[in-house]
Amino acid sequence: MRVSVPPIQSYDRYERIFAEVEAPFAFVDLDAMWANADSMLERSGGKPIRVATKSVRCRALLEEILRRDQGFAGLMTYTLPETLWLAEQGFEDLLLAYPTVDAEALGELALRSVANPAGAPVVMVDCVEHLEAIEAVLGAGAAPVRVCIDIDAGWWALGGRIKVGPKRSPLHTVEQTMVLVREMEGRPQIELAGLMAYEGQIAGVGDRPPGRALRGAAIRWMQRRSATELAGRRGAIVAAVSELAELEIVNGGGTGSLELTAAESAVTELTAGSGFYAPALFDHYSRFSLTPAAGFALPIVRKPSAGVATALGGGHLASGSGDPSRLPAPWLPEGLELDPEEGAGEVQTPLLGETAAGLAIGDRAYLRHAKAGELCEHFNALHLVQGEEIVDVVPTYRGEGQAFL
Repeated sequence: MRVSVPPIQSYDRYERIFAEVEAPFAFVDLDAMWANADSMLERSGGKPIRVATKSVRCRALLEEILRRDQGFAGLMTYTLPETLWLAEQGFEDLLLAYPTVDAEALGELALRSVANPAGAPVVMVDCVEHLEAIEAVLGAGAAPVRVCIDIDAGWWALGGRIKVGPKRSPLHTVEQTMVLVREMEGRPQIELAGLMAYEGQIAGVGDRPPGRALRGAAIRWMQRRSATELAGRRGAIVAAVSELAELEIVNGGGTGSLELTAAESAVTELTAGSGFYAPALFDHYSRFSLTPAAGFALPIVRKPSAGVATALGGGHLASGSGDPSRLPAPWLPEGLELDPEEGAGEVQTPLLGETAAGLAIGDRAYLRHAKAGELCEHFNALHLVQGEEIVDVVPTYRGEGQAFL
């Protein structure tokens, strides 16, 4: 594994690099991204990391990540049309993370399964209805479609009265999982390839929220107990399923839980994606630290008063619960703050703080998205930075005319 050195990130450095680039624009600092990649590989304990495409959303960078180190293997996709498009571009070892009922795309998948049964994408299921949706598009004699069962990785606290974690699969126990596995035995056009469980309450929740020490302690308490419970339950499910079927894949984890999930012997591979860009939501973990690698620049177009600098656009809010943590984070120059009354706006974003007084019309402010790949839904291209120069400009999914969700 090569070890990358995080860059010195400063306003002056980026202003030199982007002196000839007109804002607004988005960029990825490759020095930072590769340093983050090395950090994730170190935390993975030698287990391969499948790259989550939703957190990257740039075909060129997906290619570079998979090409750079054997520690990254395969892609975890988020829609079936995206999966099929990536397959057309030459990507292999594709695992679709979310169930689909897209009949047209399932029909295309069926054709691909005939042409390459072992190399066709694997699709996610968690109920009989998903199996029936697949079978409905398969003709007589069609090759089996390979599927992966999504297991609920949430933690049921207080004797099962409170669910902590993403509301995903209805399959929580060994018994519930085995009912679906046995259902597949009578369906020759369905082939079980693997199991997946995503512990979002650990991987996607920072345990060091700023200014909230008690909440951080509560999160760490929850995560320790959830990780212990899940390790035992996931191991039991894998053991039970393995008595009836040979599993190619047992997938788990996320950027925030790599070292914890890697320690489970039942898990064969991990998934990570956000860690490459290191968005603002990943600033608040105690177990690891990442270097901000992706950002966007906005031009200052107004000075409504001496202490306010108003930027053009900037309303790139992240999906989720809709709380302030989903707002983009002012980054450089240091000391900028969002206006609590306006936040990040559709067409303008007022920036406050002592630093704002020093910004003039025509200057730029750099911000970071709260999440990772969603940034790419707002820009057609990413400027790739290495050292003191722009080394490439590559299209995002959007820049290639692709919008999958």
